Amino acid sequence: MVDFAHEALLYRDDEQYLAGAVPFVRDGVSAGEPVLVAVPKRGIALLRGALGAEADHVEFLDMKQAGRNPGRILPGVLAAFADNSSAARVRIVGEAVWPERTELEYPACVQHEAMVNTAFEDRPAWMLCPYDATALAPHVVRDVETTHPTVVEDGRRRSSTGYREPFLTAEEFNRPLPEPPADATARRFDLDSLADARRLVAGFADATGLSADQVEDLVLAVNELTTNSVVHAGGSGTLLVWREGGVAVCEVRDAGRLTDPMVGRNNPGAHTPGGYGVMLVNLLCDLVRVHTGGSGTAIRVYVGPPA
Repeated sequence: MVDFAHEALLYRDDEQYLAGAVPFVRDGVSAGEPVLVAVPKRGIALLRGALGAEADHVEFLDMKQAGRNPGRILPGVLAAFADNSSAARVRIVGEAVWPERTELEYPACVQHEAMVNTAFEDRPAWMLCPYDATALAPHVVRDVETTHPTVVEDGRRRSSTGYREPFLTAEEFNRPLPEPPADATARRFDLDSLADARRLVAGFADATGLSADQVEDLVLAVNELTTNSVVHAGGSGTLLVWREGGVAVCEVRDAGRLTDPMVGRNNPGAHTPGGYGVMLVNLLCDLVRVHTGGSGTAIRVYVGPPA
C-alpha cells in the first residue's frame, strides 16, 4: 500500500515552526529516509541550528531560488529528489508560499500545492508544508485547507475541513491573466515565422538587460511554446513581449486548450505531446502563468533581472 501524506504546518512564530518541523525531520533521519528541506534561507538557518549534527543527513535547498517559479517545484525540486532515491519512502519539508509571494504568483502556488496530491498519490512520500499563519493573508491560510488533506496546528494533526479534489482546485485557480500593457509588441507566428519569433525575443531580452544565459533561456522557453502552438494548436498563434521594470515578459496565445493541469508539472517523456516542452519552460523561467479555456490558451513567462 502506498504511504503518501501531504500535510500543512500552520505556525505563528519560530517556536511553532521548529516544534512542527524538527521532530518531522528527526524521525525521518532516524528511520533512514532521505530528507529534503526546501524552505527559504531563514528557515534553513533555524532548522540547521536546531538539528545540530543531524543536519548533516539532510539535503537543504533555498526554496526562494529553487522554487521561485511555483511551476518548477514539482518537476525540479520534489520529483527530482524523490526520483533520485531508492529508499522505501522520502520525507520532504517544502515551503512554497511565503509572505513576499505576489498576487501574480499566488494562483500558480495554489495549483502547485493541489497537484502535489495527484503527482505523488502513487508514490511513498511524506510532505510537510509550513505556512506562516501570522504573516500570510487570511485567504492564503484558508486555501491551505483545500490543498492539504491534513493540517498540523498547535501541535495537533487534524483532517482538513475543506480539502477538495485536486483538479477542481486547479481549475478554480485557472484565472485570467492581467491585460498586457498597451505598448506591448504583438506578432502573429506560424511554422514559417518561428525563426523570426526567436529573433524578436532575443533582441527584446537583450535590450531589457538580461544576462546572456537568461536571454538564451527565454528564447528557448518561447520557442518551445510557439512550436507547441504550431504543432498542437492549429498551426499559428500570437506572441506578445513587454517589460515590467527590469523583467522581460513574453506571452504566447493560441486556439488550443490544455485539459490536464499536470502538463508542465511532471516529466511525461519527450514523446508526449506538449508536456515535456511546458515542463522545460517551467524549469527555465522565473514565473509561468497559464490561463486556458474555450477561447484558447495563454502562457505568460517572466525572466530577470540578473541575480
